[in-house]
Amino acid sequence: MRMFVISDNNDTCVGMRLAGIEGVVVHEYEEVKRELSRLIDEDDIGIILMTRKLISISRDLVYDIKLNRQRPLIVEIPDRHGDSSIGDSITNYIQEAVGIKI
Repeated sequence: MRMFVISDNNDTCVGMRLAGIEGVVVHEYEEVKRELSRLIDEDDIGIILMTRKLISISRDLVYDIKLNRQRPLIVEIPDRHGDSSIGDSITNYIQEAVGIKI
């Protein structure tokens, strides 16, 4: 299984590439939609890393994949500015999936 990064900035993409993870830089909803559609059809992609900004603009697409598909796993990563509220997005995801407030 391979990992792939979808980023909104070159710095994150280059950093991941140095770690051996391929990726693309996109900025708009339609670009994210196109890349996710392409990646979920590839059998060898197991994990997709996405920056927080891209998850926020494509939340409906990401949650649909997370809730209705076994793979790939989509993991939110902070962007180069280092947002520390990732725990909040995990809590929101659980609340939407389970339907109760945590």
